[in-house]
Amino acid sequence: MTMIDFSKTRLLVVGDVMLDRYWFGEVSRISPEAPVPVVHVHKEEVRPGGAANVARNIVALGGQVSLLSVVGTDEAGQTLRGLLEDAGVATGLHDDANIRTTVKLRVLGRQQQLLRIDFETAPSHEVLQAKLADFERQLPEHDLVILSDYGKGGLTHITKMIELAKAAGKRVLVDPKGDDYARYAGASLLTPNRSELREVVGKWDNEADLKSKVDTLRDKLKLEALLLTRSEEGMTLFRPEGVFNQAAKAREVFDVSGAGDTVIATLALMLASGADYTEAVRVANLAASIVVGKLGTAVVTHEELQQAL
Repeated sequence: MTMIDFSKTRLLVVGDVMLDRYWFGEVSRISPEAPVPVVHVHKEEVRPGGAANVARNIVALGGQVSLLSVVGTDEAGQTLRGLLEDAGVATGLHDDANIRTTVKLRVLGRQQQLLRIDFETAPSHEVLQAKLADFERQLPEHDLVILSDYGKGGLTHITKMIELAKAAGKRVLVDPKGDDYARYAGASLLTPNRSELREVVGKWDNEADLKSKVDTLRDKLKLEALLLTRSEEGMTLFRPEGVFNQAAKAREVFDVSGAGDTVIATLALMLASGADYTEAVRVANLAASIVVGKLGTAVVTHEELQQAL
């Protein structure tokens, strides 16, 4: 494959942002107060998570990105802003004094996750309305839209956003959440994982049954395509033209958290650069195989991807 250059590509990412905190420590004893391990924390790290991690992946791969989201007027919100600015992400973060910025705190001992603690509140209606106006204003300057839904309330107006993007002739890629996919109707592509898809279409008995269920869903929602990410089984792309299976690259899997962010970021960059769906899926699969070898919410750089290609 030739050199890939994403430097001219401009993507608009909208969705739920969060701050991923990591506390690394040693476990050497059990607490006298309760039968739980005592973690002696010796290192802390913070990274952008959710839609912020999608944006960070786009920049790492050499693309340009604008991020629209909502944060609280708290320390976590300030930290997230700083991290994104350092990463070169153009942010349109709206402040909502009534919420806490979503934080996922992971406690690790010997590189194993022992516990995760989540802090979150849904943003207020006025702030979301202002974000929608921003979205409409920024649409013309971008090649493609990514809607990163983590179910935290930041995409209340998602149906309207898809309508506006389609009217402007922009493709929309959605990383979905929950069991109500009707709100994603008209999107170009959805990227659920196995458990997310099962929540919507139910269990499937075999590949033929899966195809039939996905085709029904795709027709109902008028999607161009649906990409099912299947961890160690790779990815399957469903389109009217048929099914395309991409096997996973055999790698030592260290951590799958945030791999979906890398997948949708790479797919979007490829599609916005003129690649077809199958080519975009091949490259996104490669990017995923690199990122699962890293600990925590991580990114794939342009150099790493180019080397793998």
